[in-house]
Amino acid sequence: MADDLQLNANSEPSMAQLENLTRRQLKELEEKEKTPTQKVIEFIVMILPIVCGFIAVAEYLIIPDKGMNKNPMYYIYVLAIFMAAYVIAGIFAFVRKSAGNKIFYEKLHYRAPLFAALFLFLAVYDYLTLKTGILTQPFIPCMNFIINAFVKEYPMLIDCTINTLKLLFIGYGIGVSLGLVTGITCGYSKKVRYWIDPIIKFLGPIPTSTWIPITMVIATSLFMGAVFIIALGSWFAVTVASITGISNVDKDFFEAAKTLGASKRQLVFRVAIPHAMPSILQGCTQAMSSSCVALMIAEMLGVKSGLGWYMTWQTGWASYDKVFAALFVICLIFTLVTKVLERIKRYVLRWQNGGEK
Repeated sequence: MADDLQLNANSEPSMAQLENLTRRQLKELEEKEKTPTQKVIEFIVMILPIVCGFIAVAEYLIIPDKGMNKNPMYYIYVLAIFMAAYVIAGIFAFVRKSAGNKIFYEKLHYRAPLFAALFLFLAVYDYLTLKTGILTQPFIPCMNFIINAFVKEYPMLIDCTINTLKLLFIGYGIGVSLGLVTGITCGYSKKVRYWIDPIIKFLGPIPTSTWIPITMVIATSLFMGAVFIIALGSWFAVTVASITGISNVDKDFFEAAKTLGASKRQLVFRVAIPHAMPSILQGCTQAMSSSCVALMIAEMLGVKSGLGWYMTWQTGWASYDKVFAALFVICLIFTLVTKVLERIKRYVLRWQNGGEK
């Protein structure tokens, strides 16, 4: 950090210095020197993913396959990439720690047991599928079959991913935009809320998937019908969250702003929306979850392109390795989208954490 205070280890910080310290700096000042046992445990935790990675590799190479396994080294390559990525991250973390920045090291140390568990899971999964057949194939394919499906089908998967993201963000963007307008207006104006509130209460309890058969019949195209379904779910989540957030803003804030001569526009954009932002952003996150569910249902039932459509198509041909490959892509996309939304939320609400991003 550019504004880090350089404190003498043998001197007590002054009150002025303490006032400028961040939470992380205060935590570092309060930390005690680790004992040798704690240092050993910390080191074991950090190398545990590498050990478990070698266990996964050994299980795959030593135990014979029960059935035919095409391109067997693909799985080893993937494990090696994961292990190499962790080693590089570990080296980077130790270098940053030596330079006095422990943030990345602490994050990696916190997630190390999860990475280790992932390698062990892959080893157990491979044993139950490819090595013993306890999990029946081809209905539950081994990891190497799924990786082969990725390699063979990646042009189609990329095309389906692009179409899925296009449908998702168009529907989500429309729904969130309309939800913000509706929610902010209803939350601030009781007259508007009088007319809109019955519509919200009528549409709210109805699951989004219920509208699919009707929408697919009356929509001008399957794509526009899917967009409407996704936008409807997003609109409801953001609208309710915005109304709740603005309704919970302390009335004293409005009175104080009016006393200072604030206009109605300033009351909305300078008072209501900033104070309701935590609730609004939470609604945006919930809207993404409902959009993802509606997206998969819409693609499986009608849309002629996308990952949901691809899974339905491959299921009809009993190509379950390709189905699992598409499922992994879906999980990756939704995880990344959720992470991006969380980062945006943390940045916008950084004032809640003392200005830290």
